[in-house]
Amino acid sequence: MGYGVSALSIALVGYFTFTAVQGPFGMLALFEVEQKEAQLQDELAELQAARARIQNRAHRMSDGFLDLDLLDQQARKVLGYIRGDEIIIR
Repeated sequence: MGYGVSALSIALVGYFTFTAVQGPFGMLALFEVEQKEAQLQDELAELQAARARIQNRAHRMSDGFLDLDLLDQQARKVLGYIRGDEIIIR
């Protein structure tokens, strides 16, 4: 009887140790989640920076604030406008 209880105890401790390390909620899974979180935080920072650039550009072309240089640049780019004294180099 003593050996059976000891063997069962060792088996349970081994099982719980294995599960704590490699189970779905174990240490390895925690490391994977933390790595994914860091990756997503970096992606979020990049997207926030891109959003800030787009908002700044939209503000510069809004009715309340008009950046004539930006408007000129966009008209030239989109519509293909040039001035009479300019030379196009391709």
